[in-house]
Amino acid sequence: MAKRGGFPGGMPGNMNNLMKQAQRMQQQMEETQKALQEKVYTVSSGGGAVEVTISGKKEITAVKIDPEVVDPEDVEMLQDLVMAAVNEAFRTVEKEAQAAFNGITGGIGNMGGLGGLSF
Repeated sequence: MAKRGGFPGGMPGNMNNLMKQAQRMQQQMEETQKALQEKVYTVSSGGGAVEVTISGKKEITAVKIDPEVVDPEDVEMLQDLVMAAVNEAFRTVEKEAQAAFNGITGGIGNMGGLGGLSF
């Protein structure tokens, strides 16, 4: 009669190893998330006319605008430059986070867009 429950062929040891690996991966992901949140990214648009600094927590910490691009007759251009710089800053944070987490997880399943972790 077959034994019920458990895993045949010594699986409990393998299961323990798998759990330890998962715990190490979780710890690495938490450490990586903390390190990414502490980083600061500066991105520019319009050849440096607009510069945006953003934290790894996706908070804009500074906006620098070259006075030469401030034209009261063309406010739309300035708005476009600010928007482009902000969007690029957010993309930069996302790319770095994705690369860091893919390094930990080996890219398995994309972890639901960074494992449900929010930055």
